[in-house]
Amino acid sequence: MKKELTREELKAKAEKPGKISLLAHAFYGGKIGVAPKCWTREIEELHPLSVWYTPGVAKPCLAIKEDPMRVFEFTNKANRVWIISNGTRVLGLGDIGPEAGEPVMEGKALIFNLFGGIDAMSLSVKEKNPDKFIELVKNVTPSVGGINLEDIRQPDCFYILQKLQNELEIPIWHDDQQGTAAIVLAGVINALKFVGKKKEGVIFSQLGIGAAGYSVVRVLIKMGVPPGNIRVVDLVNGEPTLLTKEMDLEKLFPYRGEMLSGTNADRVKGGVPEALKGADVMISFTKPGPGVVKPEWIKQMTKDAIVFPCANPIPEIWPEEAKQAGAKIVATGRTDFPNMCNNSLIFPAVFRGALDVMASKITTEMTVEASMAVAKYQQRKGLDEFHILPTMDDTDVFVEEAVAVGLKAIEQGVARKILTEDELRTKAKNTISRTQKIAEILMKKGIIKKFRPAPERSTVRD
Repeated sequence: MKKELTREELKAKAEKPGKISLLAHAFYGGKIGVAPKCWTREIEELHPLSVWYTPGVAKPCLAIKEDPMRVFEFTNKANRVWIISNGTRVLGLGDIGPEAGEPVMEGKALIFNLFGGIDAMSLSVKEKNPDKFIELVKNVTPSVGGINLEDIRQPDCFYILQKLQNELEIPIWHDDQQGTAAIVLAGVINALKFVGKKKEGVIFSQLGIGAAGYSVVRVLIKMGVPPGNIRVVDLVNGEPTLLTKEMDLEKLFPYRGEMLSGTNADRVKGGVPEALKGADVMISFTKPGPGVVKPEWIKQMTKDAIVFPCANPIPEIWPEEAKQAGAKIVATGRTDFPNMCNNSLIFPAVFRGALDVMASKITTEMTVEASMAVAKYQQRKGLDEFHILPTMDDTDVFVEEAVAVGLKAIEQGVARKILTEDELRTKAKNTISRTQKIAEILMKKGIIKKFRPAPERSTVRD
C-alpha cells in the first residue's frame, strides 16, 4: 500500500527541484547554445569559410534578394523561433523583469530543441508598452519562422497576440494562452472518458480568467461544452467572485467580456466554495499554493471529481490532499507529480508541424488537433487515474501532434508547403531525433558534463 506523505514531506518534495535547479543553472551557465549544422572542413578543395562566408555567401544573398521566399531554403529561418518576453508575468512569480525571466525562456528553448527539433532562442526585452512591444517583434521577424510570446501580463497579452496574428504571416503563438489551453483540453477529454462522463452534461468550475483560464474556456466551448455549464471565478474588487451576466464583464475583463457573458447559466453567486459545489471539473490558474483551494471545497464536488490545480510553481492544493478529499483524478503543471498537465507537451510539436508546412499562422483548429492527438495517443497506451496524459518521455507523441497540426494547416489553406502524411511523419521524426541524438553524443563523450551536486559539508567537528 502506498504510503501517504505528510504535509512536511510534500513541501520538501516540492522544494527539491528548486534547490537543485539553482546549483545546476550555475554549473552550466545556462542551458542552451548555438552549434554548427554544416560541414566545417574542406569542401571541394575550398576553405569552408569561403563557401559559408565571404566570398561564396554573396550568391545565396543575391538569390534571396531576387526571391525573398528563398530565405527559407538557404537559411535556418524555417526552423528558427524567437521566444520573446518582457518578463511581466513569469510563472507564478509576477512582474520580475526580463533578466529574471531569462532562465524560463532558456528552459523553453531547450524544450523546443529536444522535443521539437527546433532552434529556438530567447529574446527578453525591456519594453512594457504593448504597441512598442508589437513593433519590436515585427522588426525581428526576418530571422525567424515563428514567434513564441511568453510570460506577458494580461490584458496586454490578448491585444499583442491578436494584433501580431493579424499583421504577420508567420506563426505567432502565446504559449500561456494557446499551449496551456491545448494540454488542459487533452487532459479533460481523457479524464472525462476515464470516469465515464460526457462533456455536454458536466459542470466546469474555472478559477482564474487570465491568459490561461480565458483560453481554456474558449477551447472548451469550441469543443462543445455549453458555455452555461462553465462557472468562472476571478477577482472582483479584490475578492474571488463568481461571474454573472449582470456584471460589467468587458470593463472588468477586457477582450473576454462577450464570452464570459454566456457562462454560469444558473447564476450561481458567491466565490470559490460556491463555484465548486456540485461541479464535476475544477480547472485553476490562480496563485501558487498550497491552501488556495481547500480540501473541504473539493468534498462538495460530485462523485469522481476531476481537479486540475495548475498554478506554478506550487499547485493551489497538493494532489494527495485533493485525492483524500474525494477527487478521482488530479493533474498539475509539475513534472514531479502524476498527470503532468503542462504546455511543454504541446508547443514543440505545434511549431514543428507548422514550420514543416511553412504555415502562415497557427489557427485554433490546428491547436485543437494537437489536443486530440495527445488524447488519442494516451488512449492507445491506456488510461488510469494517474495516466490521463503522456509524459515528456513519450517522445512519439510529439511526432503524432506535428503530423496532425501540419495536415490541418494544409486542409485550412494556411500551408505554403504541401506534404503527405507520410512525408510529415518522416520529417518530424527525423528532425526531432537528430537533436536528441546530438545531445546524447555530447553527454556520452563528456563534452556536456554530468551535473553532480557537491555534498553538503557537515557543521559538526570530528
